[in-house]
Amino acid sequence: MDLATRLELLLEVSKAGSFAKAADRMNVDRSVLSKQVKQLEEHLGVRLINRTTRSLSLTHVGKQIVEQAVKVGELLEETEKIAACFYKEPIGNLRISSTTLFGRRFLQKAVEEFLARYPRASIELILDDSRVDLVGEGFDIVFRIGPMRDSSMIAKKLAENKTAIVASETFIAKHGMPRCPEELTMLPSIMYSHGGFVLDKVQFYPEDNTGDLETYALKGNYRVNEPELIVESVKASLGFAQIGQFMLSEGLTEQGLVQLLPEREIPSFGDIYAMYTHRKQSPLVLAFIEIVQEIIGTPPSWEKHFA
Repeated sequence: MDLATRLELLLEVSKAGSFAKAADRMNVDRSVLSKQVKQLEEHLGVRLINRTTRSLSLTHVGKQIVEQAVKVGELLEETEKIAACFYKEPIGNLRISSTTLFGRRFLQKAVEEFLARYPRASIELILDDSRVDLVGEGFDIVFRIGPMRDSSMIAKKLAENKTAIVASETFIAKHGMPRCPEELTMLPSIMYSHGGFVLDKVQFYPEDNTGDLETYALKGNYRVNEPELIVESVKASLGFAQIGQFMLSEGLTEQGLVQLLPEREIPSFGDIYAMYTHRKQSPLVLAFIEIVQEIIGTPPSWEKHFA
């Protein structure tokens, strides 16, 4: 008999208050039950139960072992639930929140694959660049750039999201290729603007890797809150823009784009995370995140556009 089973027997004895009552409840012979608990004591090297002809009580260490037996029982029960969830066909609903562009580029493909694998499951996908309350709004998974600062959630990093400065080849033919940040900031830029936040500065790490970030103000006559339109506006030569590399679906050359000041390192806007609550998550949550990871790739597929 294994350790987990003997711990379960000890737990039943402690609940019943005697070997006789526990044996009756479990429909086993009292002598067998007593022998297994004794072997558990020998295995652990401690006395768990004080026995007299009239009473039974747990020792101090016995009480602690019973507490652990409860945890083992809960863990085994949860393990069976996980297996049951994926027995034949898993059933369940996932309510998912994501930023708009990431959702369009990667989560739609993930939804298609997920529902093909698990046709009896269902998904509700909400695309919104605003902050959400994962628990309060009933989301099972939230995909965001940068983790939410909430210790009650697990933040699983899916990929790095390096920043790049890009412009169209036509834009560079007209304005010239900037050779330094000062020349860059003389050119018109396209700025991301959302909820009172405006990305109207560009930062660079010092070339000698010492000191503070170098910050430069941008100028431009177009602000937009839609990341997809930022890329389209760059292609239309309205200006240059800072983008997360994941925002490009094709290589720079295929889209008529060039990277500006590629030798200078820029701080990331934040890496890409999937977030979910700590306890007792449906296996469907982990299955969906796994599919998203497959679609993104490791390393992420978009990095080849900047190789």
